[in-house]
Amino acid sequence: MPSFVSLNLNKDFLRLYHKGKSCAKPTLVVYCMKNRLGLCRVGITTGKKIGGAVQRNRARRVIRAALQNTLCAHDLAGWDLVFVARTKTTRVKEPVVRAAMEDALQTLGVIA
Repeated sequence: MPSFVSLNLNKDFLRLYHKGKSCAKPTLVVYCMKNRLGLCRVGITTGKKIGGAVQRNRARRVIRAALQNTLCAHDLAGWDLVFVARTKTTRVKEPVVRAAMEDALQTLGVIA
């Protein structure tokens, strides 16, 4: 069972895009904002620029695997996060994406 809740509503994504803090890395972009729910809510976005359905699904799988490993190592409760895949995401392995994810989260002040 995942230790996060998925963001599903468009208004939540738009709120993070417009009011949240962001950090861009070569493999992904991270948007974050505090929430008052006491749990981690996560959304993953892959646009059509990434490629076809196979490439977009691979990007989502790699980001999800990196997120699970990051959640095991750090407590992200109380944050809304949106991860946006980039074209390089489909060509790299999970440890590379995890390193970029942790670096971005540390830059944003989500993890210490």
